[in-house]
Amino acid sequence: MSDSSWSTEVEGRQERLVRLFGHQQPVAWITGSAANRVGRHIAKHFFAHGYRVVLHAKSSIAEGETGVEHLNRLRADSAMLVVGDVAESEFSKQAVEKIDETFGRLDVLVNSAAIWDPVPLDVVTREELHRNYDANVVGSFLCAQQASRMMRRQREGGAIINVGDWAIERPYTGFSAYFPSKAAIPGLTRCLAVELAAIHHAIRVNAILPGPVKVPDEMSAEARNKLLQQCLLQREGSSQDIAEGALFLAEASFITGISLAIDGGRFLFGAPSTDSTAHPSQV
Repeated sequence: MSDSSWSTEVEGRQERLVRLFGHQQPVAWITGSAANRVGRHIAKHFFAHGYRVVLHAKSSIAEGETGVEHLNRLRADSAMLVVGDVAESEFSKQAVEKIDETFGRLDVLVNSAAIWDPVPLDVVTREELHRNYDANVVGSFLCAQQASRMMRRQREGGAIINVGDWAIERPYTGFSAYFPSKAAIPGLTRCLAVELAAIHHAIRVNAILPGPVKVPDEMSAEARNKLLQQCLLQREGSSQDIAEGALFLAEASFITGISLAIDGGRFLFGAPSTDSTAHPSQV
C-alpha cells in the first residue's frame, strides 16, 4: 500500500454543504425557535455553521423579529421569520410558500415546537389530550409534509429532524397527556423516512430524544445533585448538546429513520417513575 493511500483531505465547510445540499448556504427551518428555548439554540448553531435560517414563532413574535434582525446584521439576507400555529394546516403551507419566495429552497426542517405542561392524571381531559397531540405530533407531521414538497424539487433532497423525549420509555408521573404524544415521534419518524425515501431517495428523516437539559435556576442543590447522579456522564445536558445532535443528523447523509437519545446515558441508568426532575424544563 502506497503512502498516498493514507493521505487525508480536509473538506472545507462550504464544500461540505455543497456536497450535501448542492448549495453553499442551505436553508434550515427550525420551529419553536423564537423564544429562548432549545429551538433558538438549534437555529443559532445552524447559522454559525453556514446555514440561512427560518425562525418560527407562535406567540413570541417580538423575540423572533429581534432574532432575525440580529442574524441579518451578522450576515445579510440570512434569516427570516414565520409566524403561526404549527398544528394549523394552513400555517405550514403558507410558511413554506413564504420560505420559497424568500430563499427559493428548503434543505432542513427541525420540528422543535412543542408543549410540556404537567397535568395530574385525574384532571386530564379529552381537550388536553388533543392539545398535546396537536402541538407535539400533528404540527410535526404537517410541517414535514409541506417541507418535503420543497425538498422533492432539489436533487440533493433534504433532512427532517423531529424532536421527541428520551423518557417515553420510562415515563414519570404527572405528564400523562404529554408522554403519549411524544411517544408517537419515533413512529412518525420511521413512517416519514419510509414514505419520503420512496418519493425521493435523498430525503432523510430522523429524530433526537433529549434528556435533562436547561435545568431551571430555581432547582435546589439537592435536586440538581440527584439529577447529575442519575446520568452516566454526571452532568446535566445543555441546549448546545441538542443543537449539535440536530446538526449531526442534518448532515449525516447515510442515516435515516433513527431516534437518537441525547441524554448523558440517563436512559441506561434508570430513574424512579415518580421523579419529574428527569425532565425539569420544557424543550
